[in-house]
Amino acid sequence: MIYLVESFYSFQGEGKYAGAPSVFVRFGGCNLRCFGCDSIRAVERRRFVDSWRKLQNAKELIDEICKITKNQDFKPDIVITGGEPLIYWKDKILYKTIEYFLDLGYRITIETNTTIKIDFKKYPLYRDVVFAMGVKLSNFGDTFKKRVNLDSIENFIKNAKDTFFKFVLDKKMIEEKRAKKEIAYILKNTPKAVVYCMPMGENISQLALNDKAVADFALKYGYNYTDRLHIRVGML
Repeated sequence: MIYLVESFYSFQGEGKYAGAPSVFVRFGGCNLRCFGCDSIRAVERRRFVDSWRKLQNAKELIDEICKITKNQDFKPDIVITGGEPLIYWKDKILYKTIEYFLDLGYRITIETNTTIKIDFKKYPLYRDVVFAMGVKLSNFGDTFKKRVNLDSIENFIKNAKDTFFKFVLDKKMIEEKRAKKEIAYILKNTPKAVVYCMPMGENISQLALNDKAVADFALKYGYNYTDRLHIRVGML
């Protein structure tokens, strides 16, 4: 059983595949409690109970995605997000859906906070999925122990066909040197991992408070800068 909060067609606004036409599938539920969460509807079930739809089988989810893709003569990316979608990683609904669209040649990305270690041997289809690893830093609150799992991070990088980090930064943590220290710690066992840094902000005004500092930070330390394109063009 999976809770589906929403599905929609847009373009990827962040990270390695920014700008790619994508079908977004947002699941409800998360194992963290972060400050400033930009997907609050997928976290606060009590407040948004009418948005949470309980799925009982894979056909329901497949049909939901096919409603969006059926009139297109190309294959958009499929992006599975949340909340934290990997709280459902063992669920047959998710796994069968992944199998269905991989067989059709779609690229599937799962956006995860990386705190949940999955078993690639028992669930080998995850090897063919891209993982956008949005590890939460101290600017999101919650304890370090809850939000950083180095063993899980290494597991994704070792087993998945493609992975990349996506860190959300703000000007203050850069000025206080926390950004450099925290990212360095997370990368200590995977120094060659691909890293994208993006500014914190839920609207253009908030992005403007952080974007220049984040861009300068990325240039200084050799990371990739990624903007939040969906916010810039008003496609939240």
